[in-house]
Amino acid sequence: MERLTLLELNQTIKATLDANLMPTYWVVAEIGELRTHQSGHCYLELVEKSNDKVIAKSRATIWSYTYRNLSVWFEGMTGQSLKKGLKILCNASVQYHELYGFSLNIKDIDANYTLGERARRRQEVINQLQSEGIFDLNKELRLPEVAQNIAVISSPSAAGYGDFIEQLEKNPKGYDFNILLCMVTMLGDIAAFSIINSLLIILYQGPKFDLVVIIRGGGSQIDLDCFDNYELAAHIAQFPFPVLTGIGHERDETIADLVAHTRLKTPTAVAEFLIGGLLAFEDRLDLGFSRLYHLTKGVVKNQEQSLLIKEQNLKAILTGTIHSEENRINSYGKDLKSLVQQRFINEKYKIEIKEKALKLLDPENAFRRGYTLTTLGGKPIKQENPEIGDQIVTHAARLRLTSSITDIEKKND
Repeated sequence: MERLTLLELNQTIKATLDANLMPTYWVVAEIGELRTHQSGHCYLELVEKSNDKVIAKSRATIWSYTYRNLSVWFEGMTGQSLKKGLKILCNASVQYHELYGFSLNIKDIDANYTLGERARRRQEVINQLQSEGIFDLNKELRLPEVAQNIAVISSPSAAGYGDFIEQLEKNPKGYDFNILLCMVTMLGDIAAFSIINSLLIILYQGPKFDLVVIIRGGGSQIDLDCFDNYELAAHIAQFPFPVLTGIGHERDETIADLVAHTRLKTPTAVAEFLIGGLLAFEDRLDLGFSRLYHLTKGVVKNQEQSLLIKEQNLKAILTGTIHSEENRINSYGKDLKSLVQQRFINEKYKIEIKEKALKLLDPENAFRRGYTLTTLGGKPIKQENPEIGDQIVTHAARLRLTSSITDIEKKND
């Protein structure tokens, strides 16, 4: 039986591989580990997973002269650096060293594959949110007309946060905003969970906020990867307050932007949006007051015209009534005058008759007709009890006779 030393076996393996393998292969793998040496060399561990379980593993190396140029180019193309968890398509040669064993020497990386893979993962997250029926939930919330109580999720040292606050404080109308800053980490693997934690803190404080603002200034594409995280997007989509985002630059659009109620281009744009909401509300109030003023003015004018018409009608009615009453009074006056005249005539006539009757009863008229009147003591004799010796006066026409009673003869009726 032939015996081989370990070196001889490893040399045989190396020779066999060199004789039967192609110079290079394009290999799809995920970066499981990555570290750079002070010499500039990059050492990686490439893995393949199935259901999050590693089913293949290999060491890989990018030599310093290749890594220096390749890393800069890759980041410029994809907006992110080579890092753990990134899936890549790399061109590598298979190497087998008698002492160090099997490894891959990476000579090139296809940036377009990484971009496509990133887009694929992003689309998977979007599809999952849509299939769960939560993608548009936050958009369905009603945005407050006047939003002044704002919970802001940001890093306090971020330039974007400073621009946001400055824009609010220098608004031309001097509107007041009550801002609560929830400080978070916006970089690294913990960024998404830091933001989720702030959302939960805001939620536990109750309905004291009008809305939530998530802002971050510009940065590389890799800096914004946390905003494509499924868990973060799901929390934003289902959050009970409207969420506004101002993340990165105008060209950037994350999944957090897509599920938020309103996506603005930058932190400054978010501040302008909030100020614009108050301006629009104030304009609506001014318009409402203006319409109310003109409406009231029109009502007053109509009422004035109505009162004027009623006044004219009342004057006409009063004038007619007055004329009617004057005519009636005049008619009554004429009737009264006629009645008084007739009464006067009648009374005058009655007086004349009485005067005639009195004249007929006047003793002088009786005297003229031959009658006489005998008085005793100035009174008609029939009212006295004459006695013999009393003097009596007899009145006749043109005569007055004085006599002395010598005899009294009483007659029975």
